[in-house]
Formats: sequence, C-alpha cells, structure tokens
Amino acid sequence: MKSPLVAGCSGILLCFAATTVVASDDPLTIVVTASRGAETVDETLVPVTVVDREEIETTAVTSVPELLSSVPGVVVTSNGGRGQNTSLFLRGTESDHVLVLIDGVKAGSASLGTAPFQNIPIEQVEKVEVVRGPRSSLYGSEAIGGVIQIFTRRGGDGLKPSFYVGGGSHNTVDASAGVSGGSDQGWYSVHATSTSTDGYDVCRGDLNAGCFADEPDDDGYDNTSLALRGGGTLGEQFKFDASYLDSRSETEFDGTFQNETEAATQVGHLRGDYMVTGNWNSALLLGSSKDDSDNFLNGAFASRFDTQRDQVSWQNNVLLGKNNLVLGLDYLNDQVDSDTPFEVESRDNIGVFGSFRSTLGQGDLELSLRNDDNEQFGSETTGGIAYGHNLSAALRATAGYGTAFKAPTFNELYFPGFGNPDLTAETSESVDLGLSGNGQNSRWSVNLFQTRIDDLIAFDPVTFAPVNIGESTIVGAELASSVFVGYWTLGASLTLQDPQNTGGGIDDGNQLPRRPKEVLYLRADRDFGRWFVGGTLRSQGDSFDDPANQVELDGFNVVDLRAGWLVHPSWRLGLVVNNVFDEAYETAAYYPQDGVNGLVTLRYVSR
Repeated sequence: MKSPLVAGCSGILLCFAATTVVASDDPLTIVVTASRGAETVDETLVPVTVVDREEIETTAVTSVPELLSSVPGVVVTSNGGRGQNTSLFLRGTESDHVLVLIDGVKAGSASLGTAPFQNIPIEQVEKVEVVRGPRSSLYGSEAIGGVIQIFTRRGGDGLKPSFYVGGGSHNTVDASAGVSGGSDQGWYSVHATSTSTDGYDVCRGDLNAGCFADEPDDDGYDNTSLALRGGGTLGEQFKFDASYLDSRSETEFDGTFQNETEAATQVGHLRGDYMVTGNWNSALLLGSSKDDSDNFLNGAFASRFDTQRDQVSWQNNVLLGKNNLVLGLDYLNDQVDSDTPFEVESRDNIGVFGSFRSTLGQGDLELSLRNDDNEQFGSETTGGIAYGHNLSAALRATAGYGTAFKAPTFNELYFPGFGNPDLTAETSESVDLGLSGNGQNSRWSVNLFQTRIDDLIAFDPVTFAPVNIGESTIVGAELASSVFVGYWTLGASLTLQDPQNTGGGIDDGNQLPRRPKEVLYLRADRDFGRWFVGGTLRSQGDSFDDPANQVELDGFNVVDLRAGWLVHPSWRLGLVVNNVFDEAYETAAYYPQDGVNGLVTLRYVSR
C-alpha cells in the first residue's frame, strides 16, 4: 500500500519549495567533493548536500545510514537493526553505483563493490558531503549515481575534550571519548568509540525466506573504533594532514551458510599541499583502505574475504584570472586475499583527469574529462559539462550533462562458479536541471534529472553467471528546503523518481528493486534555551524486493522524536524515541526494521 503521507505531502512540499532541497544551512560552507577543489555551496554547479557535526548532534542520529537517509535522492535499506548489512541507492542507481570516500580515500570492498556504512561510527564523523549525479569525469569508476565523502573529526580550534554515552532498548550501550586541539599551524584529533547491542531477531522468515534459516534468537552487534587525525603547516607554502580510522565489529544474523561476521574497516591517508606559485597549488595524496571479514556458522569458521585498495593521487589547481584549471593523475591498486581462490587477485587502474572552470558574466561554465586505463577491462573515457547562471543575487539556475562508468567487481569477474571474466564496464549518461535560491533565513532547491545506464551487470538465470544484459532509465525530481523561523529550524526534502528496467527482457518496464518512487523527509527542531525538542518523519512509497516485482515492500511512515536539557552549559542530557508509533515495515523483504525504541544520552560539548 502506497504511503499515504507521501502522497498527501507531495503537493504541499512542492509549494513550500517553490516559495521559500536539504543542503547546508550556511551558503558559505566550503565543500571540496563536487569539483575536487574548495568552493562554497552556492558556487557548486552540481547538487550537493552537506551535513556537519552540529546537525549530527542536533538530530541525534545514531548511525551513518540513519544520517544519509535524510539526504535528497538517497534510499537506504538494511537487513534488520544496527550493524546489519546496509545498501544505499542514490538517484535510483544500483547500490554499487556510488563512490564512497573517507578523507579523500576510496573506501569499500573490492570484491563486493560497496562500502560498509553500518560499520562507520557516527561519533567519528565531522561532516558528510553528498554529490548527486555522475562524477566519473573527475573520480573514475563507481560514481554513476554520485559521490559520498565522509570526513573524520578534526581539531584546530583550541583544546576541546568530548564525551558521549547512551543507553537504551535491546541493552544498547554507546560510548565515545576524545580530544582535539591545536591551531592552523598544527592540529590534532583523537577519538575512540564503542557500541554494543543485543539487537533483535532480524529475519522474520523460515527456511524459505530471504535468510534461508529459522533462527528465532536476538542478533547482536558490537563495534569498537579509533580515529586519529592531524595536520599543520610548514612555512607559508606547505601544509599537510593525515588520518587513520580503524573500526572493528562483530555482527550476528540469520543464515544457513554463515550467521556471524567479524569485520575490520581501516582507512588511512597522508596528504601534502604545496603552493608552487601564488596561483598554482600542487597536492599529493597517499591513501589505503582495507575491508576484511571473517565469517562463521554457529562459531565454526566458514570463510574469509580481505580486500585492500591502495591509491596515489597527484592534483594541480591553477588559477588563471577568473578561470580555474585542474589537472591530475590517480593510481589505484585493488587486491583480494581470500580462502576462496580467485583467478585474478590484483588489478591496477590509472586515471588522468582535468577540468576547466570559467566565469562568463553572470554565469559559470565547467568542463571535465577523464580517461581510466584498467588492466582487466581496458579503457574508459568520461566527460561532463555544467553551467550555472545567476538570475539574481538570490536565485541561480544550473544545467549539467555527464557520462560515467562502473568497473566490474572481483566477485562479478572471478568468483569461482559464478564470475564472468568477459564482463565490460557499466556506462551511463545523465542530465540535470536545477533551480536554487536563498533568503535571509531560508534555502531551497529543485533538481530534475534523468539517467540511462547501459550494459548493466545482472544475473543470468540460464548461465547462472553475471552478464552485461541490462539497461535502466531513471527519471526524477528532488526538492529540498531549510528555513529558520524564530527559534525553529525546519527542513524538508522530497524525492520523486521512476527507476525503471528498460532492458527489453522479461522484466522490461518493472520498477527497479528496493527503490520506491516517493521518499519524503521532514525535520523540525525548537530551541527553548536550556530545553530543546525536535522530530523527524521518514516516509516512503511502495517498492519491490525483486526484479520481477513479485515481492512487494509496503510504503511506511516513521516518526522519531527527541528532546534535551542543558544540565550545564557544556553538558547535554537527551532522550530519543524512534518509531514512536511502532510502525511495522521492511526495507528488504523478510527483514523487519526495529519497532518503537529509545535511547537516553549524555554528551559533553566543550565551550
């Protein structure tokens, strides 16, 4: 049944957006992901959403997937509660069509092609930038739907200790402590976190259900993590920064072949920026990410999959009057180490890219071009063009076109008995039209987009192997707004999309799995001084769990409430009640989401 609230609120939000989608509240917020260079939100020529540390703490989200579910164009699905397998669909594209960066380093599994969002601790996150639309012309493979960059916490504003503890439903205990400090000349940040929960039975089915097991027990999750970050300057021409994130987790679930995973996510980088001249900056980044998992069945070892991605990026930004030229070179090496033998266990990719941005009167034009040479499947060239025109001081129109591609994963190419080494890259073409504006206390934007993906990699039921047989077309609109009225902070976003299989086969015309046509997000927060209250609404329309559209996922409306009290100027006591109306819903078939649940929190914020 279609979510009634989505249907009822769609027209209201259209009117709201046309008069007053959720981007940073501050138009001067600096973003770096969209163009691989520093620019403000208002200067970007592609849709960007920024969520900073203040908003993370205000909305009291407890995980990165929960945070990302508030972003226009994003649909998050999971196999149950905290720590369970999570997938993200950006603008209706596949879950492996989004590039994920952590502090500039490509993260995620080289064998699966996705990032473990559920294992990235929210207390380690400084801010998140979500770029919607193709960015392969700057970043290479995976950026068909867009790019998500997660920045870990940093210092630089003087000594600031931090502390957080929370406890609630399912014997959940969260804890975090850290310290940051320094100045622009030298800064540092150290934070450690821990999460433990008994969870609940994440699969409602039996031997014929999605989990292929009947295990009526609670499925717990434990995570410990450490994040280090620091940097500084040497003279007036050289600055550097480095980071390291280590997250280790244990997750229980239901399954026939395995029902427990011990995982480790490690990401580190070292970056140096050198001002060669007054208008030429040259930067070198060395990065590495690891995604390891040991899998068990009832305590007995079942399998091991370890992947590593090592990268080197050299980028040059040159100012030429009102023009900006970017030239760079990326090197990436992906490796798989597993007790399951792969025919090929390593591959290299070299990418050469460039972009040119010019100011033309009241408009800005950006051209970008990139070539990737991969030793497994050959060469791919992608490009993009974007134009933004200032209709007035508070109104801006944008238009863009871009091509992108996604390289086949190691599993798709070489998994024994399943892989197909003859696969080629998936490719796409996208267009975007946008209109945005800002007032003294409000911001809004509307974006229309269309993406066509060719050579989709899909499972062939005849050969029992992945093949390039698919095609999909996604047409949609994103609307978002944020407004400050008195002591109220209000936010809204609406995504309307038609993610359709257009491959011409037996599923031609069907809705792509797990991608609803309507997604609504509303937020309201009120500051009373020492007291503050707030709430969010997440509403989705119907979707399907399978390409044949035989397994339906009903739409839902979920309301979360929060309240807090400043016990002391630096101490906040909070209460979060999620799913207050105990809505029964699933984002993946047979895997129920949590019912009504709560968390009491205490946070120290340095002043």
